[in-house]
Amino acid sequence: MSASTSLPVRPTLSRRIARGWHWTSHHANIVIGGILVGAICLVAALAPWIAGADPYAINLTNLLQPPSWEHPFGTDDNGRDIFARVIYGAQYSLLEVALSVSIATVVGVPLGIIAGMSGRMVDEVIMWFMDVLFAFPGIVLAILIVSILGPGLFNLMIAIALFAIPVYARLARNLTLGLKQMEFIEAARALGVPQTRILVHYILRNSFGPIIVQSTLTAGTVILTAASLSFLGLGAQPPIPEWGAMMSQGRNYLGVNIWMSLFPGLAIMVTVLGFNILGDGLRDLLDPRK
Repeated sequence: MSASTSLPVRPTLSRRIARGWHWTSHHANIVIGGILVGAICLVAALAPWIAGADPYAINLTNLLQPPSWEHPFGTDDNGRDIFARVIYGAQYSLLEVALSVSIATVVGVPLGIIAGMSGRMVDEVIMWFMDVLFAFPGIVLAILIVSILGPGLFNLMIAIALFAIPVYARLARNLTLGLKQMEFIEAARALGVPQTRILVHYILRNSFGPIIVQSTLTAGTVILTAASLSFLGLGAQPPIPEWGAMMSQGRNYLGVNIWMSLFPGLAIMVTVLGFNILGDGLRDLLDPRK
């Protein structure tokens, strides 16, 4: 090794901290949203150890108790620990988000890409069907689907996924229409790259950023819609500790015990807020114009 060759200098700890603080200060939404969403995921994963009580255990001698050391969130009309039920409710809310968004993405994104890459006839047929779904307000369409399929947690997730499909289909179509005019797509076609490879390796891979942002923003809508349908008795059925169902059960006791509805409502608010803030931060981070 010659004397003039210099080894790369590793940044000092203070410089690393300064860089970390600079990144955090410029992406506060990602940090705050990530902390909130990460905390909810951690609570859901560690629910058996955090709850400290059986969310289904009934104690008729301990009904409608206010918050205490033994029951931090009080008890409901069946003597069940509200804190344990709220903690376990995080599992059901995240399950609703995961399955509903996954179904909507797996169905909507390919339809949008096919519509954008195909001819006018295929595009019009797919978009006409999406417009029909868009004609119904989301919550009304979900109520209609659940009414047909019957109340239940699984049917609830299918209903939410169906009204979210047009969102992903339109997004994927718009992205495809823009990407297929790019020079690297035209170069791939000129080189004889198969259409399937172009769809997967060029169109889909370059659409991941906006799709991830949309999925994060959709998560908040999924939680609110699921809670609304469960509140109406069309979603999760008792005794499942789902936040919307818990609020519906607690509305009959607002004058006696507000805690039954207050704490599940706060859990919904924090979770939706976390996903929305995280989505806003990811949108700013992945925006190519910045």
